[in-house]
Amino acid sequence: MSLKEFSGALPDFAKDIRLNVSSLLNEQALPDQRKYGLLLTCAHGSAYKPLVDAVEAECSGKLSAEAATAARAAAAVMAMNNVYYRFTHLAGNKEYLNMPAKLRMNVIGAPGIDKADFELFCLAVSAMNGCGMCIDSHEQVLKKAGVNAETIQHAVRYASVMKAVASVHAALN
Repeated sequence: MSLKEFSGALPDFAKDIRLNVSSLLNEQALPDQRKYGLLLTCAHGSAYKPLVDAVEAECSGKLSAEAATAARAAAAVMAMNNVYYRFTHLAGNKEYLNMPAKLRMNVIGAPGIDKADFELFCLAVSAMNGCGMCIDSHEQVLKKAGVNAETIQHAVRYASVMKAVASVHAALN
């Protein structure tokens, strides 16, 4: 099942979400690696298996094996990092900010694809998970790499739509 078919099954009260999925699929502002990489990263970041399956099918043949692996890896490492760094940021005891994380995250240094693309994927999942520290960190790296605010905003738009698709569908099934 394609992502369009999957989102087409959303009820009428989520018509805006269906229309937004269609807009993302027709998006021309991002190159395909970023577009489909963001879709795949955000699907995995949603942790909603039916959406993951639909997006995996949608992205089949549209991403290199390296880009697909990096998209999944971004979602995986952010699932861990977003919890840890959100805690260090929100905890009243600021001592945690100075402690080493002691978490393996080698994929961030060697993602197997263009570093800016991987950072964009990480930023999108960090936005989905509400980790301000991670959002700021990935945005700084992206800005240093010359990625403009419009591209960053596109990534967060992908995250918001994919999160909405997962949430509405999960609530009904």
